[in-house]
Amino acid sequence: METIKVTIDNKQIEVPAGTTILEAARKAGIKIPTLCHLKLDDMNIENRPGGCRVCVVEVAGRRNLAPSCATECTDGMVINSHNIRVLNARKTVLELILSDHPFDCLVCAKNGKCDLQALAQEMGIRKLHYTGEQSHYREDTSPSIIREMDKCIMCRRCETMCNTVQTVGALSAVNRGFMAVVAPAFEMNLEQSPCTYCGQCVAVCPTGALTEVDHTNAVIRLLADPRKTVIVQTAPAVRAALGEEFGLEPGTLVTGKMVAALRQLGFKYVFDTDFAADLTIMEEGTELLDRLTRFLNGDKSVKLPILTSCCPAWVNFFEHHFPDMKEIPSTARSPQQMFGAIAKTYFAEKIGVKREDLVVVSIMPCLAKKYECQREEFSTEGNPDVDYALSTRELANLIRQSNIDFLALPDEEFDLPLGESTGAAVIFGTTGGVIEAAVRTAYELYTGKKLPPITFNELRGMENIRSASIDFNGTPINIGIAHGLGNARKLLEEIRAGKSQYHAIEIMACPGGCIGGGGQPLHHGDSSILKARQKAIYEEDARKPIRKSHENPAIIELYKEFLGKPLSDKSHHLLHTHYFDKSQRYIIKTEESEAR
Repeated sequence: METIKVTIDNKQIEVPAGTTILEAARKAGIKIPTLCHLKLDDMNIENRPGGCRVCVVEVAGRRNLAPSCATECTDGMVINSHNIRVLNARKTVLELILSDHPFDCLVCAKNGKCDLQALAQEMGIRKLHYTGEQSHYREDTSPSIIREMDKCIMCRRCETMCNTVQTVGALSAVNRGFMAVVAPAFEMNLEQSPCTYCGQCVAVCPTGALTEVDHTNAVIRLLADPRKTVIVQTAPAVRAALGEEFGLEPGTLVTGKMVAALRQLGFKYVFDTDFAADLTIMEEGTELLDRLTRFLNGDKSVKLPILTSCCPAWVNFFEHHFPDMKEIPSTARSPQQMFGAIAKTYFAEKIGVKREDLVVVSIMPCLAKKYECQREEFSTEGNPDVDYALSTRELANLIRQSNIDFLALPDEEFDLPLGESTGAAVIFGTTGGVIEAAVRTAYELYTGKKLPPITFNELRGMENIRSASIDFNGTPINIGIAHGLGNARKLLEEIRAGKSQYHAIEIMACPGGCIGGGGQPLHHGDSSILKARQKAIYEEDARKPIRKSHENPAIIELYKEFLGKPLSDKSHHLLHTHYFDKSQRYIIKTEESEAR
């Protein structure tokens, strides 16, 4: 690779040709502030529009200042990143941005975690020298995400995530000049757009322009209501990331402390979504085996590959963009919704509580879970199976509000029976985990033999799209894995074109899977954080005494007492779902917007 030499602040360094000034400075240990820049190394994606102008530097021989994120180095280039001219320009630019920004930091959801706020503090801005008219835009609240565009600085990070990474196409810049804003087409509401609620736009927004819908106060009110029995379930990816909110290193498992904190918050029972993940494998794995067996016996009507259905953002994406293939995904509900259905029937009966008096709260790494629990098909006579979903970040805030010393808490165990789980369930939290869990069970049920190794390393990793062939005692089963909706689109288009050779495909909407969910502690595209969380997930799996879903004694007892068997009539009623064509809904809403 061709290299060139540049000098930054009197430091000479050698970098590959094509390197931007910003990257070169970082290599030299020199910090240049940015707002619009976004780089995702694992996906080879970089957003460098140079729009905010906060990262300008002085280049010798160049009359104007250069945006370092969008200017490539040339051999012999001499750069000054922090002289008085540069500092004055940055302060001026930042003051201009702030002059068109609301001053409600005290009540902003991003207070303390806002890049704009942090930069103003770092640059010592205490007074604005520029005042004038401020732009105003209506607030837009969807089931999962709130858009407050008065706080938007037009960095376009959300647009990069939505269009380039996720290929959803729900957000883009509209209008010009002072009225420019990032919004769905025709400025329709987010709920009317193709938005999947994956929350990746929220995860990269540097201000409070995009935030999650916060259900914390609603949960507090329910916890204080003596007429309600409030229980909680926690997703597997939460335990590998929650500790970051309290200063622990990424990948530190805090399962026991999390359980203890939830008990102190007042939840009557603290359960594990991993229990429902094991249940999901029993239903989804049996469905996979049924399709495979019929296909291998010559039934040409079988729809393959089967697609996993645990991720609500991916399901929403599918319903918007690939409704012609809605017979292909597994009909199994997600673990969150399976848990809710079992909690409000089987468990409610066990403890003698009426369905309407049992409140199910989820702690999830995903903002789409807020939307999922509001879907009409997941309720009975208006009473939802899952009442509220809180993100990992919301749980951390609630723990802090309650003055709980999280790091000093003793480790506690989940309640039973809906807290018993296996290692197969834990790995649901990372890309490749759902299909590995399914293979562990499907292999043994199909072949009648015990697995020699429990671990399937060929299904693991962080590559965007992965393939593997698993030998089911002489029968090769071809498996595909994709994380990130842009990567999922590639596999789905192969299926649509009749070119897919897979028998089963796992899809997760977020980079890295649930560990990189839109509700997790912000990782700013740092792949090392995601890898640390993934490592923690696999470590917990390895420590579990039982590592296959079909060996979970609580699951065995559930089928014996209540469900009968996988894919029974009762299982279909409580644990399965169906999908909708949402493409026409979007077209209708677009036409309505045009008419207005």
